[in-house]
Amino acid sequence: MSVNAYRRAQEIAATPRGNEYRLMSQITAEMIAARDAGMKGAALMPALHRNRRAWSTFSTLCAAPDNQLPEDLRARIISIGLWVERHTSDVIRSRESIDDLIVVNRAIIEGLSAENRDAA
Repeated sequence: MSVNAYRRAQEIAATPRGNEYRLMSQITAEMIAARDAGMKGAALMPALHRNRRAWSTFSTLCAAPDNQLPEDLRARIISIGLWVERHTSDVIRSRESIDDLIVVNRAIIEGLSAENRDAA
């Protein structure tokens, strides 16, 4: 089987939660690498932008009337998304550390990991 065929099979078999898990893991790893490289403020923009965009997408999807997640969970995800937006701006201005964003993402990754284990 070629590598491309294997990748297509993986993508077809991937679950939405699995995709979210991988995305958040990749983004969080980028933020950790940037932090560990000593980057501060605007130098963190590439990793921060990707994280901000992911949370914005999650919030938008949760705000959709046809979203089937429980209303309480949707509200919490939207709330986290709003916090990520504000906190990211403070990190870029060197008022806050990127560490809190990493902690939040790790908590989400843990939750998604537990859901994936339970579903298997």
